[in-house]
Amino acid sequence: MAHFAKLDENNIVIDVLVVNNDVLLKTDGTESEYKGKVFLNQTFGNATWVQTSFNNNFRKQYAGIGYTYDETNDVFIVPQPYASWSLDENFDWQPPTPYPTDDNSYEWNEETLSWDLVE
Repeated sequence: MAHFAKLDENNIVIDVLVVNNDVLLKTDGTESEYKGKVFLNQTFGNATWVQTSFNNNFRKQYAGIGYTYDETNDVFIVPQPYASWSLDENFDWQPPTPYPTDDNSYEWNEETLSWDLVE
C-alpha cells in the first residue's frame, strides 16, 4: 500500500491516507506518485498530496499529522518539541544542551534549558 500526506497551505500534514498500489502502476509496471496524486484529487477534491514512506525509505520519515513537509529538502520533519531546540543538518531537533551520557533517565526542562534527572 502507498501512503500520501495531505498538506495545508503551510505544508503542515493534516491527514495521511492509504492508496492501493494498483492505482500507482504505470503501463511499464513501475509506480507513479503523480498517479496517486491524481487519484486522490479526483476522489477527495483538489489538495496538495505528497507520498510518504511507511518504512522510512524516502523523505526521511513517515509523515504524521502535524509534521512539516520541507519542499526544498524533500523531507518530512517532526514538530519542534521545544522552542529552544534547533534543527540539525539531518533534519532532527536537537536541544541546546546534549542529553547526558550516563545511565540515568532525564527529561528536558525548557525553563532552565537543561536536563532534569528523573527520580
